[in-house]
Amino acid sequence: MRLLHYLRNLLFPPKCCFCRRLLQDGQSNPCPECEKALPYTRGKAVTDGRFFQKCISPLYYDGDVREAILRYKFQNAAYYAEPFGKLLSGLVHERMRNEFDLITWVPLSKKRLRKRGYDQAMLLARATADHLEAVCVPLLEKFRNVPAQSGLGRVEQRRANVSGVYRAVRADLIAGKRILLIDDVVTTGSTLSECARTLLLSGAASVVCATLARSTFDS
Repeated sequence: MRLLHYLRNLLFPPKCCFCRRLLQDGQSNPCPECEKALPYTRGKAVTDGRFFQKCISPLYYDGDVREAILRYKFQNAAYYAEPFGKLLSGLVHERMRNEFDLITWVPLSKKRLRKRGYDQAMLLARATADHLEAVCVPLLEKFRNVPAQSGLGRVEQRRANVSGVYRAVRADLIAGKRILLIDDVVTTGSTLSECARTLLLSGAASVVCATLARSTFDS
């Protein structure tokens, strides 16, 4: 295993997920420079929402963070899930470690999953759960493919776009549970709200949310 690890690092030297500089031996990802300079939300991490009690995000969706998330989603950088999950799990542990029983994620539609090849929110949720030693299970399905939220502007358009496109897939696991719902980015909160509404209608006791980054929020 050590030989394989050495060969992989030799052929594909590890780089910081944000600045993409080579990591030195023993350095974690993100690199020490980025860890200090990232646009942290700090005291503004907690936001009220519709159908979920709150949403926390360690970072703002800006600069190197935005570019890193775009690479993660659209340029096959699925391995970013590990450092992203480490960042997100730290805030979850600090802010809501006693507020959930299960972790789940905002799923892609089957059409988009086939095109992308992986579900970035699922990988982020599982990496976060691993760091927290928590249970992570699929509880939602996106059964209708709709235009990407990023292409829509007004809050009303975003809400209408995702209305009724999710359904619960494990009502037996949802009933009575406090659920942590994870996604990569929150903008208006429309997608998280629709997923939370679906979980509550299926019997969830409560829903809290966490995303890696947040932009302007208008629930």
